[in-house]
Amino acid sequence: MAKVAFLGLGVMGYPMAGHLAKAGHEVTVYNRTAAKSAAWAKQHGGRAAATPREAAQGADFVMSCVGNDDDLRSVCLGDDGALAGMAKGAIFVDHTTVSAKVTRELYAAAAGIGVSFVDAPVSGGQAGAENGVLSIMCGGDQPAYDAAEPVMQAYGRSIKRLGESGAGQLTKMVNQICIAGLVQGLSEGLHFAEKAGLDGKAVVDVIAGGAAGSWQMSNRYETMLDDHFEHGFAVDWMRKDLGICLATANENGASLPVTALVDQFYKDVQKLGGGRWDTSALIRRLRALG
Repeated sequence: MAKVAFLGLGVMGYPMAGHLAKAGHEVTVYNRTAAKSAAWAKQHGGRAAATPREAAQGADFVMSCVGNDDDLRSVCLGDDGALAGMAKGAIFVDHTTVSAKVTRELYAAAAGIGVSFVDAPVSGGQAGAENGVLSIMCGGDQPAYDAAEPVMQAYGRSIKRLGESGAGQLTKMVNQICIAGLVQGLSEGLHFAEKAGLDGKAVVDVIAGGAAGSWQMSNRYETMLDDHFEHGFAVDWMRKDLGICLATANENGASLPVTALVDQFYKDVQKLGGGRWDTSALIRRLRALG
């Protein structure tokens, strides 16, 4: 068992850190809101730290799951940052969805003090984190990945290294690009069924087992038909992720016309007051159009 620090106790990080404790690791947690760290420590028997640096001191592995590029920099860098507290040979594993640019920046900063940095964004949402069945796509040095993989198995079902530093984040971008098109297509299909006077649930029963089937269809069609979106992965976070995808595509020359269009559709959902709604709320935009 390892000494592990976990930075960031949001809807994903809180249960992920819990799985580490349940697996028998010695876990210290840090969260920007200290009360959440204290609640986690009380529930799981670990320790709460006042700063990322304090949490990282003596840790074999430091895991993070925060909000965006700036949040990640803030928990890594500076006098109170995790890197300041990490010993040579320790490994930092970042589960945040961020840009490949900040990942490579922090990889270099960590290497300068003898610390390894693995980018390891996750897919599977809150339910995947709570059930310990996340998909984890990784980038970084092979030895660091090999050492970290057994620890990530506490909450990951599918874990794979895709290449050097940044490869995990680039793979997560592919994931989000694919999801954007899938959710829009599903929204249009269900909206069309409603307009045609069909029983949406009966329609999905027929088509879900064929070529149209997807995780999104199986896990979101009922709540979409019921117009319920107070769950899942928030539109605000999806727009953040798609912004990273589009900025990276601008750099590497990839053409993402559907992704760009769906990003604007999500902007429309935000204008409807749906920033915290699940990404499947794209269908509510279609209903608002008539």
